[in-house]
Amino acid sequence: MSARYSWLSVAMQRFGQLSCLSQFMVGALLGYGMTFKDAFLALTLGAVILEIVSIFVGIAGQREGMSTAMLARWTGFGRHGSSLLSLVIAISLVGWFAVQNVIFASGMQSLTGGLPFWGWAVACGLAVTLVVTFGFSAMAWFAYVTVPAFLVLAGWSIASALSTHSLQSLINSDAPGPALSLTAGATMVAGSFIIGAVVTPDMSRFNRSAFDVVKQTVVSITFGEYLVGLIGVLLAHAVGSADVVKIILTTTSFVGIIILVASTGKINDWNLYSASLGVVNFFQSVFGISIGRTTATLVIGACGTLLSIWGGLQQFTGFLIVLGVAIPPVGGIMIVDYFVLRRQRALLDRSAIHGLVPDASEAWNPAGLFSWAIGFLVGFYISIGIPSINALCAAGLSYWLIQRVLVPFYAKLTSRTPKGDGDIQTSTNHSFNKD
Repeated sequence: MSARYSWLSVAMQRFGQLSCLSQFMVGALLGYGMTFKDAFLALTLGAVILEIVSIFVGIAGQREGMSTAMLARWTGFGRHGSSLLSLVIAISLVGWFAVQNVIFASGMQSLTGGLPFWGWAVACGLAVTLVVTFGFSAMAWFAYVTVPAFLVLAGWSIASALSTHSLQSLINSDAPGPALSLTAGATMVAGSFIIGAVVTPDMSRFNRSAFDVVKQTVVSITFGEYLVGLIGVLLAHAVGSADVVKIILTTTSFVGIIILVASTGKINDWNLYSASLGVVNFFQSVFGISIGRTTATLVIGACGTLLSIWGGLQQFTGFLIVLGVAIPPVGGIMIVDYFVLRRQRALLDRSAIHGLVPDASEAWNPAGLFSWAIGFLVGFYISIGIPSINALCAAGLSYWLIQRVLVPFYAKLTSRTPKGDGDIQTSTNHSFNKD
């Protein structure tokens, strides 16, 4: 508990993840294809979905003081399953670190010149990596600089637009581009941050109470989605374009581009931070090797930077989109296991009294892995609705059905009862190993 921070400090970090180029781009895309009213509804639907997921998995992370990869050991995946999850999260976030670093470096090169692209890629990647090596406190200070600067940029942009357009006319104007449906808009909003919502424990473990998690989530996501998103909507209507760079240049000049590019680094530090936590858990679970988070950060930051320089990154983006459907089911399984089934809550509660990580965990949980696969397939092949949310809900529902229906039926069929201790229930195929 001595390493926890105030909810406002953590909320600033969360808002920093939303006040960046990608979220601004989502707002601009909504505004280009939707009326203000429809865009507002799309942002509301997306924000509510993100808040529900973030609050539930975030409270679990706060209660246990564990990162997403560690918490997964006792919330549906087991020791080996969590190591697989760690690898998937790490690969996904390293890839997104590289994608964001390309945006960061390209923006700096176009603004200032001086260095070739690869030079700026190295400089930008190194800068973010160094911030992350110093941990949460350094990342918080980074947020204290970039978030207010971004708010100034947003205010400057909208003030400039309102000097030539009335607010009422922008709100009532038709979409300047091809029509975008409400479902597609909500999908864009929720899908753009669903992975960030699922890995909320990486951040919420620094909260002091469950109520702090609720406050930071409601304030940061609501404020972030509406402020950043709706300003993007209005500016797209004013400029008649979804091109974020064109919008900022039209309303603020090059200073705005500098701020926008710098704010991209704020989400990238969390990409790198969460990736390093996943790698640490993977090596500890699979090889029994304990490596420091700082070491992991330096190595992953170097790999992500090199990946951003690699010319084949565009082909890699398709793979990242696949991973974007693979990670949301994890949230559904963790929520159902921790809050509904409560399979290993007694074990977690006993260890929490002593401030320790449980000394035992399932080696494998076939139900969790099978449900993860179902969620992925649903999200990947069913296009109706929001794919990432479809995947999350399908995984959670299938996991509950397996644990509540199939496991008891199998136990009864074989005349064997699941082993357990208190509230801990495991299937007959589960074995607990010392970590």
